[in-house]
Amino acid sequence: MKQIAVRILQSLGLILAVIVLNFMLVHLAPGDAVDSLAGTAGEMSPETTQRLRDQYGLDEPVTTQLFTYVGNVLQGDLGVSIANNNRPVTEMIGERLWPTVLLSITALTFAVVLGVIVGTFAARRPESGFSHGTTVFALVGFAMPAFWTGYLLLTVFSKNLGWLPISGMEDLRFQGGWFAKQWDLAKHLVLPALSLGLIYIAAYSRLSRASMLEVLESDYVRTARAKGLGERSVLFKHALRNGIIPIVTVLGLQFGAILSGAILVETVFAWPGVGKLAFEAVVERDTNVLLGVLFLVSLTVIIANLVTDLIYRLIDPRIRVSGPSNG
Repeated sequence: MKQIAVRILQSLGLILAVIVLNFMLVHLAPGDAVDSLAGTAGEMSPETTQRLRDQYGLDEPVTTQLFTYVGNVLQGDLGVSIANNNRPVTEMIGERLWPTVLLSITALTFAVVLGVIVGTFAARRPESGFSHGTTVFALVGFAMPAFWTGYLLLTVFSKNLGWLPISGMEDLRFQGGWFAKQWDLAKHLVLPALSLGLIYIAAYSRLSRASMLEVLESDYVRTARAKGLGERSVLFKHALRNGIIPIVTVLGLQFGAILSGAILVETVFAWPGVGKLAFEAVVERDTNVLLGVLFLVSLTVIIANLVTDLIYRLIDPRIRVSGPSNG
């Protein structure tokens, strides 16, 4: 329990550091939302521009803005969107959160399940054509950017074959019952989830193959085989439990990468999630919205890594959350 408490305190300190770092990095970029509004409006008097800057505190020193922002965030206030009629940032993110969560979890689940299955069977016969094909697939998958994969899938399955919708999360003209709406949602979800998850399928299949190759050569696996246990029992009941430990490690580290990749994928497929909101915030120079999205992603990564450390205890009791072994 003491180690867990220490990790939680470390995570809280890291969250505070991330808030400060995000703020400083965003404010290094030239321009702000008032400049964007002035460009959109076409003509804005210097008096109006100055009034807006005074209203939102944009003329104050950066350090003053920083302390104000940090204090507000610690109270749960992410500010308002200047480019969207002073809408609260928390409200805007809340509206876009579920589509991103749905897309990320679907892509991650798809990648982990398929990647582990492919990697496990490839490790069973390492010299087979299937195993070598898995290695080639992993290399190709790593080399394919998510946005390029998205455009490729759109061209093949939407434009040429017409099997799946081109963009969006739902068909606004669709009329039907609850199950029909879920089927419509699933059809819209397939291509974005596949685009986002393909690179991670490659990663997990390659990692699973390497980990299982090592585990299958261990003494306890030889002992299980010597006792007459079936190959399926040896593979899935004994070897896989230790073989997936590296997967859990990478899963925690890459959860933030999934969210980052969602920005590109959501933009390609016009998926109404947090990633598309971040892209719109960059275009509009809406600093508060962009900072809110960065804070959400950072917080998710930190929590995911903390949960990963705790899950270690369930997978392998020999692993401690932190600190050296007591021997």
